[in-house]
This record gives sequence, C-alpha cells and structure tokens, in this order.
Amino acid sequence: MKKQIALLFFIIIVLQLQAQKNSDGRLNFFAANHPKIQYTGRIDFSNPLLPRFWQPGVYFKVSFVGSSCEVILNDEVLWGKNHNYLEVVVDGVAKRVQTRSARDTIVVADRMSKGIHSLLIYKNTEANIGYLELVGIRCKQLLRPQPKPLRKIECFGNSITCGTGSDMTAIPCGKGVWQDQHNACQSYGAITARALNAQCHLSAVSGIGLMHSCCEMDVIMPQVFDKVSMRNNEVLWDFNKYQPDVVTVCLGQNDGIQDSASFCNNYIAFIKTLRSRYSNATIVCLTSPMADEALTAFMKRMITSIVNKAKKSGDKKVTRYFFLKRYHNGCDSHPDLAEHRQIATELTAFIKKTMHW
Repeated sequence: MKKQIALLFFIIIVLQLQAQKNSDGRLNFFAANHPKIQYTGRIDFSNPLLPRFWQPGVYFKVSFVGSSCEVILNDEVLWGKNHNYLEVVVDGVAKRVQTRSARDTIVVADRMSKGIHSLLIYKNTEANIGYLELVGIRCKQLLRPQPKPLRKIECFGNSITCGTGSDMTAIPCGKGVWQDQHNACQSYGAITARALNAQCHLSAVSGIGLMHSCCEMDVIMPQVFDKVSMRNNEVLWDFNKYQPDVVTVCLGQNDGIQDSASFCNNYIAFIKTLRSRYSNATIVCLTSPMADEALTAFMKRMITSIVNKAKKSGDKKVTRYFFLKRYHNGCDSHPDLAEHRQIATELTAFIKKTMHW
C-alpha cells in the first residue's frame, strides 16, 4: 500500500512538472519594437526591429508573466572574436552572462513561479567590444514595466566611467581577455543613478581624453560626445531624446599633466559645448578617481580655475567635486567593484546635496 501511495505521489509530481513545462513551453515572441520593452541609453533605432547599441551601461527593462523567459540578442563579434558581457537582473538578482556567438538565445528565467517578474539587462562591456542588437524576447506575456524615473544623469568619462578592470569575480586580472573584467552595471555612475532613482547614460570610452587620448586612439571626447557609437565616432545622437538634470565630466586621466592654459581652454570649450546641448543641466567637473598624487594636484588646480571662469562668465550651474582618495585596486590600477561603490557613495552624497534630491 505504501509503495502504491509513493508511486501515485511521484506520478502527480511528474504530471505537475509536465503541465508547467507545457504551459510555459509555448512561449510567445515579442519583437524588439514591442511598446512594453523599455530602453535607456544611446541606441540606434534606424531599424526598429534590431535596435543597436554600443555604449556601456545601455539597458532595457520588461516585466514578464510566467516561469520562463528568453532574450535573443545579436553580437557584432568585433574582429571575429570579441564577445560582450551582460548583466542580467531578474527580480533584483543579478548574474553576469557573456554572449557566445553572433546570435544568442539567453535563458534568463526557467522554472520560476508563474507570477509577474522583472527583467533588467545592461550592456556591461564598452563600445570598442562591439555592438549588441536586441532581436526580441520570448515569454508567456509581457507587461509594461514601472515608468522611468524622472531624474536623469549623464556621465562623460573614460575607462573608469565604463567600469573597465573592475570585476574580478570570475576571471582575475591578467587572465582571459580585456573585457573579462568589464562591469558597467556596477560602475560608479550606474550605482549613483540607482541610488538617486535616476536614469543614467554612460557616455564614456576607454582611453579617451579631453585633448589627448592614450593608446594611439584617433579621437578625443569633444569629437565623439555627440555620437551613438562614441568609439567609432559614428551615428549622430539626438540630444532631444535625453536631457539630463546632472552631467558629470570625469576626464583628464589619459591627458596627463598638460600645459595649464591649453588644458583649461579645452575644458572650458567642452563645457560650453555641453551647455549648448543641455541648457538647464548642472555640470559637475570631477577629479580622476585613479589619478596619482601629481595628476590629482594638477587636476584640482585646473578644475578650480575652470569652474571659477565658467561662473564668472555667467554659467552658475557648473560646479566641481574632488574625490577623497585614490581608487586603484582593480586591473591596471582601475577602481575595483568595492571602490566603485565607494566612489558612488561620495558622488551620490554630493549630487543629493547639490540638487536637493
């Protein structure tokens, strides 16, 4: 009798699992232009069925119903070998995923409860790892996610702002390939925005400078700040799509110590250019978090002078923040994940006080 009861119980469990599999096995396809997919970041929508994005920290969000969900993405596979990393966040739980081919179907949820779930996907790697395109999402049903926050932040910068060299949780420094330690989702700008309940754009490129870029790079920030693909200096960005309340500028690490007058003039010209696009934004000039003592001293002097000159010329919405210490425990002396959290804590407090948020 006990064996019969146990067998019956086993059959019931199998049937329940099979029913769940069958009900969620018939997943519906929602194309990338579906109105319930919420995008944030510099994205090329010239083909609405394949929105293309290069920049680190671009993200999209949905709410889905059911126990299973899949995301279909195209990867440029730049140079025939680069593969992007993603931060996949389901119901607040994050995991880091790497693409494996030119088209990937990524299972982001499987055998979860059948209720409503949130999905957030970040591009963790930066523009020079190649673009991604969203093909679509497969799930039982899509729901409209929560509205975007009203506050908006944009962070101009270099590899620090990209989150380069920060994440050694899976592959240590010096192992694997360069992008293995990228994590834009956990960069100081993204963390700061989430802490302040704000949208965020990371307008950053590794190695880029204000007037001098490193590593034989053929562009500087004033040339590419208005592009969707900043590293390639391609696809004009429509600034009407995103008007930030706060713009942070974290440049100078790759410029190094320059002629003071030349650096100041170039920086002031860039601020004026930003102001022509963002008439109401508060612009915050930052020191480089990873700068050594000599570069930090230079940048403090220059930024102080730059902000004073901007205010004397009538721009009262330009200010500055100097980081309290050097952050360089990640790969190639970049900030690591813990340090990005510390940087974000500093910056969050400053923006909160400055903006009365």
